[in-house]
Amino acid sequence: MQALAIAATGMAAQDLNVQVIANNIANINTTAFKRARAEFTDLIYQTERLQGVSSRGQNNTIPQGAQLGLGVRTAAIRNLNIQGTLTNTGNPLDLALTGRGWFQITGSEGGTLYTRAGSFSTNATGQIVTQDGLVVSPAMTVPANAVNVNVSQSGQVTVTIANQTAPQQIGQLTLANFANDAGLLMLGGNLCAQTEASGAPVTGLPGDPGFALISQGYLESSNVDPVREITNLIAAQRAYEMNSKVIQAASDMASTVSKNMG
Repeated sequence: MQALAIAATGMAAQDLNVQVIANNIANINTTAFKRARAEFTDLIYQTERLQGVSSRGQNNTIPQGAQLGLGVRTAAIRNLNIQGTLTNTGNPLDLALTGRGWFQITGSEGGTLYTRAGSFSTNATGQIVTQDGLVVSPAMTVPANAVNVNVSQSGQVTVTIANQTAPQQIGQLTLANFANDAGLLMLGGNLCAQTEASGAPVTGLPGDPGFALISQGYLESSNVDPVREITNLIAAQRAYEMNSKVIQAASDMASTVSKNMG
């Protein structure tokens, strides 16, 4: 029976939906994490009677046909790049973005990766790096005798050297924007990469038109709303149960037919 296959696609869709919700909830405390949403489309239709054709050879046309949908399929898992709230940490190398933009990171293989998670620190040589030790681009080094690091909203990075009063600029942070942020490839570790779908990066200074401002001593929180996710989880569970009941009903109907034919 077609109903069995149709309901099976519905169960598979809701299983994926629950997996997406579970990942959102699991990352509720991940810095700058962007919640995802599963999106679905209906499958192709089986035409039982075609609309718009002549009725029994007459001039009258059939106003409505009969098309049977064959289920549902996954269209996309969309990352919702909505601004998260800022949390004050007091750490001078914690940087949060307010607005559009991505920090640029030099990957382990030399390519450029992108992140919104500005929880940076310094490595053994004083370079500003991510939690995994990847160098922030443009690269800059904090002197060992620096007593203070200041990052302006426009991305200028200055340090105060011991026994000196005038600050010394060590670099300028730049940001990258994409025409389609949802098209970026998520790599894990708070990193993502450019794809054909995202388009090429457009770089600029923080505070330029269309680019975020930097807040020093803050981190962007995850944009996951726990109440929304629990509501979505309950709805997905109910939908899964309904598809399961359709399968049970179709199975019972098939059994009835088999008994009657026997």
